[in-house]
Amino acid sequence: MGDPLAWDRDGRDWPNRAASRFVEAGGIHWHVQQLGQGPVLLLLHGTGAATHSWRDLAPRLAQHFTVVAPDLPGHGFTRSPDDSSLSLPGMAAAVRALLDVLAIRPDLVAGHSAGAAVLIRMALDGMIAPRGIVSINGALIPFRGVAGHTFAPIARVLAANTLTARLFAWWAEGHGPIRGILNSTGSTITADGEALYARLARNPGHVHAALTMMASWDLAPLTAELPRLDVPLLLIAGGRDGTVPPDESFQARDLVPGARVVCLRTLGHLAHEEKPAEIAGLIDEFWGEVGPDDR
Repeated sequence: MGDPLAWDRDGRDWPNRAASRFVEAGGIHWHVQQLGQGPVLLLLHGTGAATHSWRDLAPRLAQHFTVVAPDLPGHGFTRSPDDSSLSLPGMAAAVRALLDVLAIRPDLVAGHSAGAAVLIRMALDGMIAPRGIVSINGALIPFRGVAGHTFAPIARVLAANTLTARLFAWWAEGHGPIRGILNSTGSTITADGEALYARLARNPGHVHAALTMMASWDLAPLTAELPRLDVPLLLIAGGRDGTVPPDESFQARDLVPGARVVCLRTLGHLAHEEKPAEIAGLIDEFWGEVGPDDR
């Protein structure tokens, strides 16, 4: 699976490092960040990212919430003994085990891309019972057409080859390849943010987890069950998203009773990194709608 990132080396300047700790749960060695006070807000990043994705958003949300943000299994500094937790049901069960150890019941949850799918899967399966779910460019609809028939098989082939992750990490040594990938998302982020993604992409263990997660991902069952989601759902869509087309958020809205979409037309897939203050404002506003009356 490749060598994991080393906290003492690779995490020396990790964003919000003071909020980090390590927890054993479900056989996984988790890296978790917790900051702020108030109602508990769980944040889940997407495939190939880590807690750095929330570097500017989490401190803003911590003004009103207790923010809890883990690196997902195999990603960032979270070490998983095998690949069993990298499917959608496996990821949901792993996060549930972490919450049990932390003795946390989230009041509100927010996920980016695949992280949104994990949270909705957990809610549908009764693993969490938040007052609301925020999807930021959520990957909730399966690929269609040719992409739907070819993407997962190709990802499976790449993930099965132990050399693939190391070759990608070698290729990513220069920032040029990473800049191209980030540009394809439709987002423009800071040089510091780009450097953090490059650091992750140079690590074979992290790359293996991302490839295996993509290879194991099956959204069809989740999409079919969206109509029975009974938790208020806010879908934030970036109008320039080159990874998850904004139309998919509108499709999900039409499947979930009472869900609504906010489309930020000038932002891309990494909207929460481009405009953290704007995203924080939308989350605060949503909490004002779904939170307890005695807040």
